[in-house]
Amino acid sequence: MNNLIRVPVIITIFIVLGLTFGYLTFKVLSYSRTVEAPSLVNMTLFEANKLLNQAGLYLKIEGEDYDSSIPAGCIIRQDIPAGNKIKEKRAIKVIVSKGPRVYSIPLVINKTQNDAEALLLQNRLKIGKIIYVHSDSVKKGRVVTQKPGPDERLIDYVTLLVSLGPHEYSYFCPDFSGKSLERAKDLAEKIGLEVRTKGTGNTIRRQDPKPGAIVKTGDKIYLELKEDNVLEWFYDMIKKENAND
Repeated sequence: MNNLIRVPVIITIFIVLGLTFGYLTFKVLSYSRTVEAPSLVNMTLFEANKLLNQAGLYLKIEGEDYDSSIPAGCIIRQDIPAGNKIKEKRAIKVIVSKGPRVYSIPLVINKTQNDAEALLLQNRLKIGKIIYVHSDSVKKGRVVTQKPGPDERLIDYVTLLVSLGPHEYSYFCPDFSGKSLERAKDLAEKIGLEVRTKGTGNTIRRQDPKPGAIVKTGDKIYLELKEDNVLEWFYDMIKKENAND
């Protein structure tokens, strides 16, 4: 009979002790010191581990990722934001940088903007910026240069410089009448005009736009030609001589 009483008593004592121990453990853990999570971004693993040990925390590497702004081996982000309160003995999980992703960059210089963009997208590249600049050597709408180039290391994005063509300048249209075609073309080229001719011959009869009209770089000028007339030239010379007398 004594044995029957003793066994339940012993079991009850064990249950009470277990509950007491669990309660005390909970109390100890709940009253653990809290600390402020430090900022680990941009730190090396060695630096971050040292800082966390001083704060009573631990470092846990969760994974790696590419990043163009943070060097390889340094921390990109952490699961507990800096400044948050956490219990001591906790681990902070971090993602470590693998550095910038390296791609094969195609050459797009002198291609049209649309063709350049399509080629870059086919190579899974992103266009960071498109900058428009004037150029005397590259046609309007084509790529003047790219950054980075095919032989350089890519930092996630490609920048394109696209031509706006040459700067536009305004002029008073010269008088081409009576001039030779060769001389007219030379003068037109100097001020950036495109020459279109009509008729045959080597002397300018008429022009459009007219002399004195405002023209801009890249405008077209239409020149009507006439055959050289030796007799007409002879009469002109006589008139000039008579006028001088």
